Amino acid sequence: MARVSPSDEQICQWFDSLSNWGRWGKDDLLGTLNLITTEKRRQAFALAREGLAISCAHAIRFNEHNLDDAWPEARHYMNNIPPHAVDPDFVGMAGSSDVAVLNLHGLSLTHLDCPGHYFFKPAKDRPLAGYNGLPPTSITARDGVTKGAVTLAGDGIVSRGVLLDIARLRGVDWLEPGTPIFPEDLEEAEAKQGVKVGPGDILCVRTGHTKRKHQLGWNADPGIQAGPDGACLPWLRERDIALLACDTANDWVPKEEGRILRPIHCIGIAGMGLWLIDGADYEGLSDECARRNRWEFLFVVSPLKLNGASASPVNPLALL
Repeated sequence: MARVSPSDEQICQWFDSLSNWGRWGKDDLLGTLNLITTEKRRQAFALAREGLAISCAHAIRFNEHNLDDAWPEARHYMNNIPPHAVDPDFVGMAGSSDVAVLNLHGLSLTHLDCPGHYFFKPAKDRPLAGYNGLPPTSITARDGVTKGAVTLAGDGIVSRGVLLDIARLRGVDWLEPGTPIFPEDLEEAEAKQGVKVGPGDILCVRTGHTKRKHQLGWNADPGIQAGPDGACLPWLRERDIALLACDTANDWVPKEEGRILRPIHCIGIAGMGLWLIDGADYEGLSDECARRNRWEFLFVVSPLKLNGASASPVNPLALL
C-alpha cells in the first residue's frame, strides 16, 4: 500500500473536512473526550484483569540541559533541609520541602495537551482559530488559557487503551528519528497484534524513542523524531479516538523543514478537538503486552488542575 505524506494544501483542507466543530454543541471545548462515555469506562474497567499497574511516564529529570527540547530545563530547589547534625537533646520534628519549576511542554516531560494549546489558520482569508472557533485572544499573559485549558480534564481520563507497537512490528528496538508512521502501519500493527482501535479509545503508539534515548543519550539527534505522519489524520478521525498518546510528540519531525510542521497538533487539536499525550514511555508496557499477547488495557490519565494552563504533567497508568 502507498505511504504518501499529504501536501500542505491537503492538510489545510482537512481543517474543515475532518472538523469536529459543532459536533457536541457550539460551545463545546471538551472535544474528543466527549467520546468517552460511562459505558466506555465500564468496558475499560473490565480490562484490568490482573491488577498489574504500569507507569507510562518518564521520570522528570531536574537541572539537566536537554537538547531534545527547545524549552528551558526543569529546575528543582530545596528550600528547607534538615540539619546534618542534631543536638542529642533535641526533641521535635525536622523535615524537608522543595520547589519544582517545570515547562509544561517538551519531549522529555510526559504531558497532556488540551484544546487551548494549538491554533491554525488554513488560508490567508481565514482567521487564526482553535477548536470550535476558539479565538487566540482567549489566551492572555495574565490569566493564561481562559477557555479550553487543561482543567477541562480535571476529573481524569479513563478509557480503553490500545498499544500499537510499530517498532516491534518492524522487528527493531526503535524507529530511526525522522521515520513517519502511516495509517497502513497502524492497520498492519492491528492485524498482527489482533486488536482494533475504536471510538473513545486511547491510542498509544510506540516508536521505541525512549529506548533509543536511554541507550544513546537524551541529547542524541535533538529535534528529530519518528511519529505519526499527517496522513494519519483521516484515519484518526474515522476511528474516533478520544486521545492520541505517542512516545514522541505525536508528529514525526524530519530533518528538513519548509512544510507545515506538526499537522497532528494543528489539525488534530484545532480542527478535531483531539487531546494528545506527548512523550510517553511504553518500554515496560510493551514488554508486558508482548508477554501476554494482549494489547488492550484500562488506561488512566490524571492531569493536575492547573488553572489557565495549556498542558499538565501526567503519569499515565496502564492496568492489565
